[in-house]
Amino acid sequence: MYGDEATVRKILTELGDTWAVVGLSSNRQRAAYGVAEVLRRFGKHVVPVHPKAETVHGEQGYASLADIPFEVDVVDVFVNSELAGAVADEAVAKGAAAVWFQLGVIDEDAYERTRAAGLEMVMDRCPAIEIPRLG
Repeated sequence: MYGDEATVRKILTELGDTWAVVGLSSNRQRAAYGVAEVLRRFGKHVVPVHPKAETVHGEQGYASLADIPFEVDVVDVFVNSELAGAVADEAVAKGAAAVWFQLGVIDEDAYERTRAAGLEMVMDRCPAIEIPRLG
């Protein structure tokens, strides 16, 4: 498992409330859309990151993490595993405190690089499942 309960709790409760959700578009059928809704209900400021830079849930979208003109605390990654490592590297460059790879998104090398850079990281889990469990 990539990210123990303490790390999950720390990311969700201590590392800040600005979450860049990479892969979030206005497509309501995609998992990212529903997860973003849950994060917002739990007080997170969700920033959409998608090549189309669409406004989602009333929030301005950006084409990349580098385009976001403010600090980001957590980068939540909804891209396939082959692309996720590059997003993790962008999160490190952006100065994020943590990276969260969604269910099914696994890149062990990216996990090691991200942790070595000092960021917290969870992989192959969903914050919309984990956050209600915190109580």
